Amino acid sequence: MTRTLLRLSVFVILATLVFVTLSPIGLRPMVAPANVERMCAYALFGFLLILAYPRRWYLGLMAGMAVAGILEFGQEFSPTRHARTADFVVKAAAAAFGSLAAYLVLAAYARFERPSATR
Repeated sequence: MTRTLLRLSVFVILATLVFVTLSPIGLRPMVAPANVERMCAYALFGFLLILAYPRRWYLGLMAGMAVAGILEFGQEFSPTRHARTADFVVKAAAAAFGSLAAYLVLAAYARFERPSATR
């Protein structure tokens, strides 16, 4: 159940990223400075991606960064948007940070949840 909810949340976040990144600029909500929004959104995406698919964490890491690149490039086809290398770097780095943070959380959890041989 928990894994299913995590996987659903990954796709909800992905759909939100697609909408916010590729929609006309007038439809884009603003709650914080653009780079802060980018970092938070992609870090959350990377974090949830690894929690949802922990056995293939390295693919999740690459997928988070690839999504950042594909969506940034997709802005080239929108008349009100523009693709920037700097934006991609912020998004990809945040996705990688979120992914690695989730990996470390999972590794720590696995270390402390191992059954003790002395019981």
